[in-house]
Amino acid sequence: MPASPDAVYLDHAATTPMPSAVREAYLEALGLIGNPSSIHTHGQAARDLLETGREQVAASLGVDPVEVVFTGGGTEAVNLAIKGTFWSRNLGGRVATVGSVSRPRILTTRAEHHATLDAVDWLVRHEGAEVDWIDVDAVGRLSLASLEQALARDPESIALVTALWANNEVGTLQPVAEIVRLAHAAGVPVHLDAIAAYGAVPIDVHTVGADLVSVSAHKIGGPVGIGALVVARTATVEPLIHGGNQQRARSGTQDAAGAAAFGVAAGLPHDTTALAALRDRLIAGLLELPGVVLRGDPDPAGRLPGNVHVTFAGCDGDALLYLLDRAGFSVSTGSACQAGVAEVSHVLLAMGVPTEEARGALRFTLGPDTTPGAIDALLAVLPGLLERARSASVSR
Repeated sequence: MPASPDAVYLDHAATTPMPSAVREAYLEALGLIGNPSSIHTHGQAARDLLETGREQVAASLGVDPVEVVFTGGGTEAVNLAIKGTFWSRNLGGRVATVGSVSRPRILTTRAEHHATLDAVDWLVRHEGAEVDWIDVDAVGRLSLASLEQALARDPESIALVTALWANNEVGTLQPVAEIVRLAHAAGVPVHLDAIAAYGAVPIDVHTVGADLVSVSAHKIGGPVGIGALVVARTATVEPLIHGGNQQRARSGTQDAAGAAAFGVAAGLPHDTTALAALRDRLIAGLLELPGVVLRGDPDPAGRLPGNVHVTFAGCDGDALLYLLDRAGFSVSTGSACQAGVAEVSHVLLAMGVPTEEARGALRFTLGPDTTPGAIDALLAVLPGLLERARSASVSR
């Protein structure tokens, strides 16, 4: 059932609408005939389209085009970074058997996106990996002291460090430059998951110095089904997909139309100042309601400009989400990748939030189409809906 034209969309962290300029570029590119790997005229026209998109994405990330590997989305980019680095750092890229790897340790936090957590878990169960869990604090920020301690314990046994650029649920920005500095001082490569941060905060991979950085097009107004992994010139990853060697770390016919649309989206301006002002307006209104606690960094400079994550005491977040949806507001209880799965946020639990409080979580994420009127309308209906949700929780 299509959403009402009057519905307010506040789930941009899940996916964000495609601007008209991106749609037009995408539709035009879809009409192009030719495989980018073909040497005839049609193929080379597709290749030009593909490489222009790669150059635009590279420019948005502060890297060289040769360092951009297009993938089928952010999840694949994360998996390629983690699994590919683990394999390349163990047994020369050959698939390992349990107990036979020379660098089994992966350093990460329990507050990562499930793309990271599930990839790491697979390596533990099948490839002999071991995990050192790095602490996060009460706002979801990685502890540099905990990281430094883990790095100091036999750095030769560490395959990689993988961390978020910004937490996708609570919006907290991570100390990415310091993470890279500490890891590189120990001789350990770093993957940064920048999918939530891309388009929301400046990203200059060369300045930060990360070895691998993953991003996704549909988080910035591009199409679903294409992402990218920055693989620094000095980094080596074992491919997940073989057959054709079309890209440095990934085989498969490349999506020229997707790359073209991705490139246009990557080059669009983002008014993060206006977005942050709307975020702060929403936070101020929410905190006037009883039993509401802001999660993530309370310092505006320390969180994503469009992220508002709160918990409502005495209320089930799913119940409130349903009531808001019926009232014409699309919001989230957390990562869209866990949609439909009734579980408490692993991010909040990693931050030390009690389970009962974590059950009342909602995430509001704003985007270019969010207006002050939409924020005010949400704040106007919330008190009544919150009372209904709390009454329902009590009656169960």
